[in-house]
Amino acid sequence: MTKHHITFLVIFCGLLTFSCEKKEKNSDNLMIVNGSIDGLRKGTLYLQKIQDTVLVNIDSIQINGIPNFEFRTPIETAEVFYLYLDKEDGDSLNDRILFFGEKGAIQIKTLLNTFESSAKIIGSKNQELLQEFNSFNRKFNDQNLDLMKKFYESKIEGNPKLTDSLQQKMDNLLKRRYLYTINFAAQNTNENIAPYLALTHVYNANISLLDSIAIKMTEKVSNSKYGKEFLTFLERRRDQEN
Repeated sequence: MTKHHITFLVIFCGLLTFSCEKKEKNSDNLMIVNGSIDGLRKGTLYLQKIQDTVLVNIDSIQINGIPNFEFRTPIETAEVFYLYLDKEDGDSLNDRILFFGEKGAIQIKTLLNTFESSAKIIGSKNQELLQEFNSFNRKFNDQNLDLMKKFYESKIEGNPKLTDSLQQKMDNLLKRRYLYTINFAAQNTNENIAPYLALTHVYNANISLLDSIAIKMTEKVSNSKYGKEFLTFLERRRDQEN
């Protein structure tokens, strides 16, 4: 083998190594979403997320016979994504699953007829926390609906004393809901769920309560998509209130 050939091989191997290292490095920032939709035979599945307050399609896949899917997309920090199903059957009630995406593999399995409610999602710590939060939040919703029903019935019946009592109960429930959300976020400030909940559920809470979340966020969370948005939002709130 000539000296020229040896030099060429060294350069080639170096480029190949660099390419592999780059590919491996980039793969660390990938989110891989795979799963299945039992009962689906034909349709289009979209991976979506919010960009500049607009819901946009990131990727899509045609389902034709086999109800399995896989999406691969680069991701910097954990954030909320959506799976949107267009069943292509003339039914306007197409469905959307909200899930907290992050780097690595995430598995989503669900059923066609109960697309959103049957979704089983594993592989995301933030998703686990979101599901825990949603479980408690549904209880608050159920209690509030029950109180509202009684509230309007009391108004129709012309019972002002009962109406005032129910209004006070609804106000107290709202306060408990806010405090629960603030506390839940403050206990999970090492995950992106904390600024996300602050921005989406208690953004109009007392600024001192929001600060109790911000000051506990880890550096990693503070530098995440929602962390930056939350801290910017807090600064604007302070400017408006001063």
